[in-house]
Amino acid sequence: MFSLSPIKIMVIVAVALLLLGPDKLPDVAHKLGSSWRALKRLQEKVEAEVREAIPDLPSTSDIVRIARSPVNMLNQLADRADARDVQVSNEDATSVTGGAASPSTATESPPYVPSPVKRTDVAPSPPDPSLN
Repeated sequence: MFSLSPIKIMVIVAVALLLLGPDKLPDVAHKLGSSWRALKRLQEKVEAEVREAIPDLPSTSDIVRIARSPVNMLNQLADRADARDVQVSNEDATSVTGGAASPSTATESPPYVPSPVKRTDVAPSPPDPSLN
């Protein structure tokens, strides 16, 4: 999307130096730095207020990790749901038999294993022209 390579940064600095001149550049850099710090402080303040209102909210790094890999998060949620289903079925079996688990529930179902994800980023191969 928007990446700054070292060459792009050098071009931006050179253009800024030409446009602003060497006497105004330190003042502009100072103002940009103070604005950046103020923006970071505002972000931290808003985040602290949100965390105070919603204490169960995951950490920022967890939210970033979830946003970058939603499939992994869905797999974890499915694993938790499967574990709860097994726990509920075991509790139901012990309540029906009066405390002892029945032999049919002694063998639990295997843990959730996600099916392989079909890659959609790979272009399909063109059809064979000899099939026409």
